[in-house]
Amino acid sequence: MNELVISNLSKTYSNGVQALKNVSLTIPRGMFGLLGPNGAGKSSLMRTIATLQEADSGSIRLNTIDVLRQKEDVRKILGYLPQEFGVYPKISAETMLDHIATLKGIRNSNERKEVVEALLQKVNLYQFRKKNLGTFSGGMKQRFGIAQALIGNPKLIIVDEPTAGLDPAERNRFHNLLSEIGLNTIVILSTHIVEDVTNLCSSMAIICMGEVVAQGNPNTLVASVQGKIWKRVVNKEELPLYQKEYQVISTHLKAGLTNIHVYSDDLPDSTFEPVDADLEDVYFTKITGNADAVAV
Repeated sequence: MNELVISNLSKTYSNGVQALKNVSLTIPRGMFGLLGPNGAGKSSLMRTIATLQEADSGSIRLNTIDVLRQKEDVRKILGYLPQEFGVYPKISAETMLDHIATLKGIRNSNERKEVVEALLQKVNLYQFRKKNLGTFSGGMKQRFGIAQALIGNPKLIIVDEPTAGLDPAERNRFHNLLSEIGLNTIVILSTHIVEDVTNLCSSMAIICMGEVVAQGNPNTLVASVQGKIWKRVVNKEELPLYQKEYQVISTHLKAGLTNIHVYSDDLPDSTFEPVDADLEDVYFTKITGNADAVAV
């Protein structure tokens, strides 16, 4: 069975910031959403899994591989699309993928050509294969990033904030591509966009201030807060009073008025009405009070 098991993983940086605090997760094959605010520790966890930084304690196993000790073995079966990745602007997509395939150990030129062409077709960039990467749009660069991550048929793919900055059409294309890849591979999607996890993932975790604060199936997590989310409209100046008296998990400003969502087992008072809860309500319930985590 293809799964990644993370046990009691901790990491503190030299500046004293504890980025990961005893993180334990079991990640099966398919799309796994790692959700959390900016600075929650998501990227620290991704970098550790991707063998780009050491952990202080804990373990990570990918099937029979000890990820923290057998780094070269991990890299052979890992595809990684970091949040920020550079491209050589004056090199064509085709040439760059051929170079990366060589680095990945595909020595036969005919085999490389077949792999590169197949990947460019898969990410819908084949017609642009001769164009320099510097001419690509943001969405095209992200799709190129997935193509390079797929070289070598990886068993584990990590994508860190992949849809940030994409327009809706590009985001939809990217979602479809990730869903297809996730049928046969472990794909970890690290994001702060709740909608991406709702649309794509069958299992997930929420991380905040370096700790896992919830994990499971998105629908199960939503069911756990169903009937406990309430809303009402307040004036902006009333907001501090409600925040003091109730567990206000989110606020939305609409047409000059503030819509608040409150988490409570019972109706807070007769001025509130129930909300049909969604994953965003789960997310805000779990990170309330922790949203100002230090960036790491």
